[in-house]
Amino acid sequence: MSDLQLVPSGVPGLDELLDGGLVPGRLYLVRGSPGTGKTLLGMEFLSAGLNDGETVLFIHGEESQADITANAAELGIDLSDAAFLDLGPESDFFTGDQSYDLVNPQDVEATQFIDDIRDAIEDLDPDRVCIDPITQLRYVESSDYQFRKRIIALARFLKDRGSTVIATRTEYENNATDDDIASLSDGIIELQRGDAGRRIRVPKHRGIGQKDGTHGLEIRDDGIEVYPSIIPENHQREFEVELVSSGVDELDALLGGGIERGTSTFVSGPTGVGKTTTCTQFLREAAENGDNPIAYLFEESPETFTYRSEAFDIPVSDLRESGDLYLEPIEPLDLSPEEFARDVQRHVEERDSNVVLIDGVEGYKMSLQGNEGALGAKLHALVRYLTNLGVTVLLVDEIKEVTGVPRPTSANVSYVADNIMFLSYVEMGGELRRVMGVLKKRVGDFEHTLREFSISERGIELGEPLHGLQGVLNGSPTWVDRDEYASSR
Repeated sequence: MSDLQLVPSGVPGLDELLDGGLVPGRLYLVRGSPGTGKTLLGMEFLSAGLNDGETVLFIHGEESQADITANAAELGIDLSDAAFLDLGPESDFFTGDQSYDLVNPQDVEATQFIDDIRDAIEDLDPDRVCIDPITQLRYVESSDYQFRKRIIALARFLKDRGSTVIATRTEYENNATDDDIASLSDGIIELQRGDAGRRIRVPKHRGIGQKDGTHGLEIRDDGIEVYPSIIPENHQREFEVELVSSGVDELDALLGGGIERGTSTFVSGPTGVGKTTTCTQFLREAAENGDNPIAYLFEESPETFTYRSEAFDIPVSDLRESGDLYLEPIEPLDLSPEEFARDVQRHVEERDSNVVLIDGVEGYKMSLQGNEGALGAKLHALVRYLTNLGVTVLLVDEIKEVTGVPRPTSANVSYVADNIMFLSYVEMGGELRRVMGVLKKRVGDFEHTLREFSISERGIELGEPLHGLQGVLNGSPTWVDRDEYASSR
């Protein structure tokens, strides 16, 4: 079907899941529980047709035409030029005494429904049809067998006329999936809403294929939008492997000269130890070298980030004003991991950024909204997408323990990291001091020692390697040579 002209769904991001769009003349089932956005998706589908000068028909049975158009208008969707066919009962049906003498009422209503649908389609010859819900037809059929025959006939009738159809069906927790409708449909779009937020998947797309898995979906004031998961292997770019410097000679020496471009580095440690400031020093150097770095701030505002950084002699204000550094605040509960990944993709490509900071992993985890088990997979996909493009990724990862290094990362996602730096507090001689070291570096060598460091108005300063100190990783440091400890003070 490579030469087939596909029909745009009208929903941003959905066509990517459908491998390009909808097949003309096919029947698609949109299913989900109440409030997942089924009717809205149908509205967007019809609106896209109207915008392309097509004829569209909305067959509805639960909401009135006035309610549908009003609800659409609130989201900026204009359906004023759409044709409507109302299969629902009039309001006087509730108070009237309607009877069918010696005739099965289902036979009467089924015949009327089919006649109305046939007449509307023959008169309009629509390019697009939305049936909301398709179960309205089932209620008037005498049996499942008769309903199946009716759906097959309707699908063939619409296909002969070239009409592309979206039909909705509401599913409830205590009801099984309607296998008849699903099997007769050429495609299935499933909308979900739960603790992990809104999700969408396409389990079936006959003859053309689809992008598997669940993906992000958001409904906002301007309508519905789909955020497909990023597949890292689909994004590759050649780049020159070189060392990315921090601008601090001692820190670079600890890292064996710096961090290799196109790698990911976790900077782990307890709260307040200096993780973000250490990463900001890398951003400063990258900005001054024209790498257009971006910092995604999950845990503080750009104003707080800027104020704190400048207190440590990192001129964030000047770098932001010159456009050399971009700060993006993130509210993790307002977006899905897929939406965040798409924002990162857009920013990196628009700014041609070579260095990205994610501050921090715990905030990113909150965006999973109850699906924390997917942290490794989601973070891996985002990080690998960036490193495949040659982007150097820094991730701030907070460890709860104040002293020692009980584990390399907070959420057991160390496999995502090419490099792991750890910052820790140590108690020595009754004083609380700070040290940093490197646990892992996938490419190249590094110092296998610790360095004490301080952060002040002069910036980040590292001392010489601490030889003879042991027990830092288990939180109980001791000097092998007490004379050496005394001389170090």
